[in-house]
Amino acid sequence: MSLFTLSHGSAGERIAFLHGLFGQGRNWMQIAKALAGPDGDQARCLLIDLPDHGRSPRSDRFSYPAYADAIGRTLADWSGGEPVTLAGHSLGGKVAMLSALAHPDRIGKLAVVDIAPKSYGSLAHFDGYIAGMRMLRLDDLATRAEADARFAEVEPDQSIRAFLLQNLRRSSNGWRWQANLDLIAADAARGDRSRIADFPVAAGDYPAYEGKVVWIAGGESRYIKPEDSATMRALFPQVRKVTIKGAGHWVHTDAPEVVVETLTRLLQA
Repeated sequence: MSLFTLSHGSAGERIAFLHGLFGQGRNWMQIAKALAGPDGDQARCLLIDLPDHGRSPRSDRFSYPAYADAIGRTLADWSGGEPVTLAGHSLGGKVAMLSALAHPDRIGKLAVVDIAPKSYGSLAHFDGYIAGMRMLRLDDLATRAEADARFAEVEPDQSIRAFLLQNLRRSSNGWRWQANLDLIAADAARGDRSRIADFPVAAGDYPAYEGKVVWIAGGESRYIKPEDSATMRALFPQVRKVTIKGAGHWVHTDAPEVVVETLTRLLQA
């Protein structure tokens, strides 16, 4: 599976980024530009669209191991086999963790953003978004502004609408969702057996990852609990937790300067 990527920067340490559910690699562009610097010579950044998202291929069944294998191949092709730093947020954070455990030779350092190596039970939090996206009429849609107006009836928060509607893409055949909405909806319908909400790894399934790991948590987010630290440390013994005050789940959007500083230190470590 060949994944869609965007690159930024021409020299320096290599770092790749993975987005969350319904996201795209370009969600990390602000961070990538800051890390690369004004002349693009401070870091080389790769923004990856996960399978079933953005412009990457679709699959017929969600699988963390399949995602991790696709990331491993993408990183090896990009770096010529040299280890790179991998950063992932939310769903991308889980994929990043499994990628590091399954392919430690390809990932030299790891940044996990506001997610823990555990099951979150279900995708109930996303049920309203999924239903709203599936209900949005695309056959007579004229403009993106019209899509925003229609979707406002389902989701009043403009920032959330903008994030979800980035998945709308127009072609000669009309509008379509870039994210594999049918696959995500089918997984959400599994309730507490959701594969996306799960994390299919326990301590002992893989050798512990010995590279440096920074674990970034939003101070206002509920995704990481104190009791998650023991599991995280069992899988990643060199983990260092950084909690960013005032930031929610979208840490890199709420506090980009702090995230850039944290990632810069990781790259220089």
